[in-house]
Amino acid sequence: MHITARLSMVERYLRSHVRDPRILEAMEQLPRHLFVDPALQSRAYHNDALPIGFGQTISQPLMVARMTEQLQVEQHHCVLEIGTGSGYQAAILAALCREVFTVERLEPLAMEARERFEQLGIPNIHTAIADGTVNAFAELTFDRILITAGGNRHPSSLLRQLIVGGILIAPIGTDKHQTLYRYIRTAANHWQRTPIGDCHFVKLIGEEGWQDQEKEEVVL
Repeated sequence: MHITARLSMVERYLRSHVRDPRILEAMEQLPRHLFVDPALQSRAYHNDALPIGFGQTISQPLMVARMTEQLQVEQHHCVLEIGTGSGYQAAILAALCREVFTVERLEPLAMEARERFEQLGIPNIHTAIADGTVNAFAELTFDRILITAGGNRHPSSLLRQLIVGGILIAPIGTDKHQTLYRYIRTAANHWQRTPIGDCHFVKLIGEEGWQDQEKEEVVL
């Protein structure tokens, strides 16, 4: 039943919007229902964002696919994800690249995601519990970086962790509405920024994001 539901999800919501066949195949293969609360599994293959606890959500399948496609991930890439959540996005990335490093500030979510990766036999995801906005695996640089929560400023520290030629995707705006941006590091001290479209994510909490339980001025 779940296999049929995954195929239907891809056909109904994704195929007409996503060109990369590798992403479609990954989303056909990965059991999204295992990344949501058992009480919500009947909705796992709808194009819905669903709550996963602690005020967090698993993104709509179409948003996951769109953000992944904008990253232009290749098999040899090392990818950093900020905001592990349930782990679904990280697992999709892991099917497309060499290694995924994912950071979650909420320990219960990080531990649950780590267990899912182990149960599904996904060996190339490394999980950390930390403030992902600064010093996320600070000793490393990355080919690609994906931020899966809405920030209120451009991600300065994370942009410096991109290799030259690397791509970062981030939603930035207010706590109610954000614009999805793509950044390309074109030189050591230069990044090209392009808006992709409108979106809405939970707030990115951290030193270079929203302060917990506070509203801040958006810094662009």
